[in-house]
Amino acid sequence: MKIKNWSEEDRPREKLVSKGKAALSDAELVAILLGSGTVSLTAVDLAKTILQHVHYNLHELAKLSVHDLQKFKGIGQAKAITIVSALELGKRRKESKTPERIKITSSKHVFELMLPLLMDLPHEECWVLLLNKANYVISKKQMSRGGTDGTMVDPKLVFKLAVEELAHGVILIHNHPSGNLKPSEADRRITNKMKEYGQVTDIPLLDHLIVTNEDYLSFADEGLV
Repeated sequence: MKIKNWSEEDRPREKLVSKGKAALSDAELVAILLGSGTVSLTAVDLAKTILQHVHYNLHELAKLSVHDLQKFKGIGQAKAITIVSALELGKRRKESKTPERIKITSSKHVFELMLPLLMDLPHEECWVLLLNKANYVISKKQMSRGGTDGTMVDPKLVFKLAVEELAHGVILIHNHPSGNLKPSEADRRITNKMKEYGQVTDIPLLDHLIVTNEDYLSFADEGLV
């Protein structure tokens, strides 16, 4: 029976979407790479044939060349290249270093993290740090870019991003090219607006930093958040 005639929950692609990648067998994952089987074999059956040849050992499978894989009936050059490429990516992932996770423990830490991005700019930029529950940085995003004396940021976009990335906290950062650390009325208004959105979404605004080349002001440290 062709895979398209299987129940939807048993088809490899649909199963991956509904149950997650860990629910699939090695044969089902290889079958997704193959895309199709032969007249007499489904993609899953063809994948099982290949895996049986290497005693179901993925390390041995990774040693097979494009030419080796093409010896299996139903495996052309395109399918062989797909399998080799996927296994090479897995090898490279294993060899690559996991990026260092950054934990925010103070406003100074935020300043040190963001200064390389904001120093010496002739214009204002507004960035956000999205943090997880343990205050590790999920991502940092530029939200707006303005002129020499101001930039606008839309809280709706900030918190839409925070919700999408499952953040537990938000830190707002913007620079003052003039070197003046005193918050403007616009700075205070956007801070209050961000606090309101944080209360609605249950993703609090943890801090708002104004950054210059030499120093910073933390709204949280000043009791303004």
